Amino acid sequence: MNQSFTKNVIYTQELYKKFIGPILAKDEGFDAEQLSDIALMALSKASMYRQWPGISLVISQLKRDLQIHNVKLEQQLFGCHFNNPVGLAAGFDKNGIAAGIWDSFGFGFAEIGTVTWHPQPGNQKPRLFRLAQEKGALNRMGFNNKGAKKMGLTIEKQGLKKSNLRPTVLGINLGKSKVTSLEKAPEDYAASLEVLASLADYVVINISSPNTPGLRKLQDSNKLIRLIKKLKTIPLCPPLLVKIAPDLNNSEIDCLAKLASEEGLAGIVAVNTSLNRLGLEKRLISQTGIELGKESGGLSGDPLQGRAIEVLRRLRYNSVDLKLIGVGGISTPKSAWERIAAGASLIQLYTGWIFEGPILVPMILEGLLTQIDRHGFKNISDAIGTEAPWI
Repeated sequence: MNQSFTKNVIYTQELYKKFIGPILAKDEGFDAEQLSDIALMALSKASMYRQWPGISLVISQLKRDLQIHNVKLEQQLFGCHFNNPVGLAAGFDKNGIAAGIWDSFGFGFAEIGTVTWHPQPGNQKPRLFRLAQEKGALNRMGFNNKGAKKMGLTIEKQGLKKSNLRPTVLGINLGKSKVTSLEKAPEDYAASLEVLASLADYVVINISSPNTPGLRKLQDSNKLIRLIKKLKTIPLCPPLLVKIAPDLNNSEIDCLAKLASEEGLAGIVAVNTSLNRLGLEKRLISQTGIELGKESGGLSGDPLQGRAIEVLRRLRYNSVDLKLIGVGGISTPKSAWERIAAGASLIQLYTGWIFEGPILVPMILEGLLTQIDRHGFKNISDAIGTEAPWI
C-alpha cells in the first residue's frame, strides 16, 4: 500500500476487501449483475442528492481520499480539460444514473452508456459471469438500457445539462437498437445523438459489441462512413470517436484507422470485449456448466491485456493524428502506464476497478506520476506513444 494514502482511503479499501472481496474471489455465489445493480443504485441516489448536507459530507471525504490533483496529469483533449487520464469505461453506468458522482472516485472522466434509441431489456439472464481466478468477466448483456430520451432526462435531473457545470468530462456511448436493421442503423444512432448531443463532451460510436446480432458488420468501411456522415449532420454534434473490437486482424485495424482519419473522427477507443477466448477455451463457467469456448458473449478483464495493447500499438503506428483511449485489462499502475506509453492519451477502467476496489484509481495516478518523474517527462502528454518502460 502506498504510504502517501490517507488512513481513510486505506480503511475504505480494507472494508471493500473484507465485504466485497470474498464475493469477487469466487465465480459462483452472489450474482455479478445483481451486485453491480445494487452498487449502482446506491451511487445513483448519491449523485441525485449530492448537494444534501449529509451526502455532500461523505462525497467531500471521498474526494479528499481518492482524488489526486497534479498539473502533470492534466490534458486538453476534444475541447475539454481532463484533470487526469483515468476514466470509467462504458458499460457500468448504462443509463447515466450516477453521472454526477464519478469524479468523487478520482476519475478524470466518465463514459456512460451504451445507450440505444429504443429502450430494450437486453439478453436473457444470467448474462454476466465472473472469472474470479483470472480477474476477468464474460458478459452478454445486449445493450440493456432505458433509451436515449430517458438518459437525457436523467442527466438533466442531476443538474449536468451544461458542460461547465459538470463535475468531470462526460462521454456518451451510443449503440444500435436490436430491433433496428443494419440499413437503418445511421438513423437509429442519429436519433439518439440528436437528443443527447448537447449533454455530451464527446460521443463514442459503439460498433463492436459482440452481443447485438450483426452490430460488428458496421465496422465495414462503407457502412461506417455512411454512419459517420449521418451523425455529423446533427446540430451541436460533439467530437466523435469509434469503439472497435479486439478481434479485428491487422489489415482491418489499418483500414479503420485510415477511415477514422479521413472522416475527421476525434479518436478511437480500443478495445471492446473479445469473442476470442484467449487460451481460456476449456475454462468452465460454473454457473452454466459450459466451457468458455462454447459460451456466447464478450470476454473482458485481465485476459484481454495482451491483445488490447497489440491493437493500440497498431493504431498508434497507423494514426498518429488520432487520439486513442485504451481500455481492456487495465488493473494495475504498470498496465496503465504501458497503455499510455503504447499510444493512449486516456485510459478506461471497468472490470479491473470492480476487482481491485476504489483504491485502484489513485494507485494508478500515483504510479503514472512516479513514471513521469523517473523518465524526466514534464507532463503525461510527453509520455504518450514513447514506449517508455515501467521503471
